[in-house]
Amino acid sequence: MTNIYILAIDLAKRSFQVCATDRDGAVLYNRMISRTKLEKLLEAQTSCIVAMEACATSHHWGRVAEGFGHEVRLIPPIYVKPFVKRQKNDAADASAIAEAAKRPNIHWVAVKSAEHQARAVAFRTHQCLVGQRTQLINALRGHLAEFGVVVAQGRANIKTITSMLKDQAIDLPAGVEDIVRLYLDQVELLSTRIDELTCRLREAVKVNDDMRRLCTVPGVGPVTAGAIMAFAPDLHSFSSGRNFAARLGLVPRQRSTGGKTRLGGVSKMGQSDVRRLLIVGAMSRIRWIVRKGELPDNWLGRILGRKPRMVAAVALANKMARNIWAMMTRNEDYRLA
Repeated sequence: MTNIYILAIDLAKRSFQVCATDRDGAVLYNRMISRTKLEKLLEAQTSCIVAMEACATSHHWGRVAEGFGHEVRLIPPIYVKPFVKRQKNDAADASAIAEAAKRPNIHWVAVKSAEHQARAVAFRTHQCLVGQRTQLINALRGHLAEFGVVVAQGRANIKTITSMLKDQAIDLPAGVEDIVRLYLDQVELLSTRIDELTCRLREAVKVNDDMRRLCTVPGVGPVTAGAIMAFAPDLHSFSSGRNFAARLGLVPRQRSTGGKTRLGGVSKMGQSDVRRLLIVGAMSRIRWIVRKGELPDNWLGRILGRKPRMVAAVALANKMARNIWAMMTRNEDYRLA
């Protein structure tokens, strides 16, 4: 149809709800189509606005729609929710997406390229394997505790278990000892795979100028640089480093009313992966300063003198995010103030 202005799609795995509206917002149709017919619909449809929620598979369908000459608007789900009328179902969700796509003050999510998403797959795989290794280590420590063998936390203490088995310093049933060896072999295998992925990230730092520039920031390593390159949008789209830090969620939650400003802790909004890694990097810098036994006479030292360490770490992570924005938009390496 040539008079379709907005084509709102509620994404799913096999069945997609499509709501078509004209320029005045009148609904032309709101029906469900199959996965095979969706691509044919986008190809046959004249150029229009294709609106979707920024969720799983949205970037793939966004690239498909852009390939057919459509303008793609990926809307954060939190911005679509207020427009859902009464009962929630696929038809109501598609209608809400079409309504939200007309609003002029909503920020769209940029469609990521396949190469951009490939970086995210490498980072997610690294984090998944690290989580699995931690799960195995905790399970092994819990099983050994049932037989009176208490091992301290941390991957470094796995060597203690290995040496105990070799020296026969612990008395375990034969079946349990075999299971313990199975755990140790699996942890060693995961550690090998994690080291391989880490080496790939380090090699990428050598050939990628942006990742090399990010690693010049104290507290930012290859993993954090890879996460920023994978999940952060184009930094030139932000007007200031403050907006980029807010996009990552490194700002306090507000509950302000009546002219009274009330600030709370950091919310769960924003990009959680990059935010977590920046806070971890900031905490590592703070631990290094605290070990020296004397606080420096600078901005960070003054914060550490009057605030808890975690509050100081979040503040430092916010500053790191602002520095990253300035460096990447100006193509400059990090330099000490």
